[in-house]
Amino acid sequence: MLSAETLGLVVFAHGSGSSRLSPRNRYVSEVLHRRGIGTLLFDLLTDTEAEDRSNVFDIELLGTRLGEALSWLQEHPDTSALATGLFGASTGAAAALVCAARYPERVAAVVSRGGRPDLAGAYLRAVSASTLLIVGGDDYEVLQLNRSAWRELQCEKRLEIVPGATHLFEEPGALETVADLAASWFDKYLAQKGSHDKPILGSQ
Repeated sequence: MLSAETLGLVVFAHGSGSSRLSPRNRYVSEVLHRRGIGTLLFDLLTDTEAEDRSNVFDIELLGTRLGEALSWLQEHPDTSALATGLFGASTGAAAALVCAARYPERVAAVVSRGGRPDLAGAYLRAVSASTLLIVGGDDYEVLQLNRSAWRELQCEKRLEIVPGATHLFEEPGALETVADLAASWFDKYLAQKGSHDKPILGSQ
């Protein structure tokens, strides 16, 4: 439920098609709700498409699906004026960055949770949305891939390492840390975007 006080809207993306049912995404979504941020959780792939592993790594396809969701939100009066952020996990993080590069006027901020932003490739340098990469300190391979992607990004950016956390952030307190970091990032950058989009009373 959105209200007049809603700060913005965050769209979740998970490349394996589990965005809607992911308990980790749902937890982060609940934390965002408590901070006055609306969320949209949906699956980038149908169940049949998700069975083909090649689709999970088809970043162009995933980015297009995410862009279609943004277009759908733009068509609805309740959501068209809201500042929008993207929260990506797994290959959904790359899809979020591709989408942010394609639609810079629509995406204010991106957060990646243990994602594969490196798979966004050449799109990384075109991203203007403020981007936060969150990686577990013990998720060694993914951490190196995130460091590589971080170096390519030209936008306002941060790489946040959660000490002792592995890929799924299952360790005590790890997912809570992810949610707090994401909420603070969206708090800051959705509010900035929203204030820019709102008319100033008395202005001509």
